[in-house]
Amino acid sequence: MILEDIEFINRGNEGSFFLIAGPCVVENEEITFEIASKLKSITNKLSIPFIFKASYRKANRSKGDSFAGLGDIKALEILEKVKRELELPIITDIHNAPEAAMAASFNVDILQIPAFLCRQTDLLEAAAKTGKYVNIKKGQFLSPESMKFAADKVKNNGNDRIILTERGSQFGYTDLIVDFRSIPIMKEFGYPVVMDVTHSLQEPNQSTGVSGGKPQMISTIARAAIAAGVDGLFMETHPDPQKALSDGANMLKLDYMEQLLEQLTLIKQAVGKAQLLEKK
Repeated sequence: MILEDIEFINRGNEGSFFLIAGPCVVENEEITFEIASKLKSITNKLSIPFIFKASYRKANRSKGDSFAGLGDIKALEILEKVKRELELPIITDIHNAPEAAMAASFNVDILQIPAFLCRQTDLLEAAAKTGKYVNIKKGQFLSPESMKFAADKVKNNGNDRIILTERGSQFGYTDLIVDFRSIPIMKEFGYPVVMDVTHSLQEPNQSTGVSGGKPQMISTIARAAIAAGVDGLFMETHPDPQKALSDGANMLKLDYMEQLLEQLTLIKQAVGKAQLLEKK
């Protein structure tokens, strides 16, 4: 799969949704390849375009002693190896302007802007100037209409390779809700829209300093997102979420991925038929 395929599928909203999936963070080379290989096998079987996701560093941990990464260069080298050996496009987070060029130099295909940083002008501009695709996650504190201005910061720097991702809105201090109206609203801007299923089920700001989650609701949010017309789904996954070094509380167990994607593919097909009827 090449990145032009993603653009075609999203902008045309035809065929399959695409999948962004992987572990929250690069934990080590062995488990990164295990997850990427399994996901590639599943998505090839189901003809779902796939982008492998893993952060080389997690910069927004609540507790100072939470696992943040192996080290930027070591983790980026692992991601580059996954891209080369498994022939997969790669997406990873960046956290400040200099990191944009650094990540791009390791052949990352898509630079992801974390939700907390979606208004950081220098970060968005630096990402744009790499010429890479830029996936901007909607801040929990922003309306979907406000994401137009984040996208404009990238577009106005000569880059229209933009993806917008919904990841829930803050509901009180310790919960998130998903307003599915945001999907058609952001699609009006002309960019592919993704639903970040697993992060939308986080329970942030816990007294333990570690986010909780509601992974039992993953299939519910994913099904609703497909029905609402998203172009892609974002899901973090791990062979054993309880042992994951970051965000395990809201991850999907890797063994459950194939069955869920089979269900979602059927829903996508039904949505496509409904859209054809609307055009008649």
